[in-house]
Amino acid sequence: MTLRSFQSPIGWICVEGDANEIISISYADTEPEPIGDEDEAVNEGITQLKDYFAGELKTFSLRLRHQGTAFQQQVWRTLQTIPFGETRSYQTIAQLIDKPKACRAVGNANHHNPFPIVVPCHRVIGTSGLLSGYNGGIGRKQWLLAHENA
Repeated sequence: MTLRSFQSPIGWICVEGDANEIISISYADTEPEPIGDEDEAVNEGITQLKDYFAGELKTFSLRLRHQGTAFQQQVWRTLQTIPFGETRSYQTIAQLIDKPKACRAVGNANHHNPFPIVVPCHRVIGTSGLLSGYNGGIGRKQWLLAHENA
């Protein structure tokens, strides 16, 4: 396993990989210690995330190891169709996956998204247009949405 991190405008971003695939992206309050040997997928993940934060990248192309239930993976695939700089409501995502009563389950799948930013769960907001939960905190969600609308 490999873990590398970098300081971003919204705190430390950690990229974890195994066998040339990214297995998770997460936030940290302090700089974590690197783990393992260099990994091409992890290095590419960091490069692309830095490019995103620099305003030079809008679409990611990374090797991700998707692990989750069939429902979670369906939600995560749908999140990746939300264009850069746009948002969708939890209700809209539920309707897009043909489960219109599954708004809370969509929120739960977002909460368990192992690839924040890359699989853009920050682009999902409440039906009222208000920001609601984000695993990285509402402040990070606000920053990411403002960054994409700049």
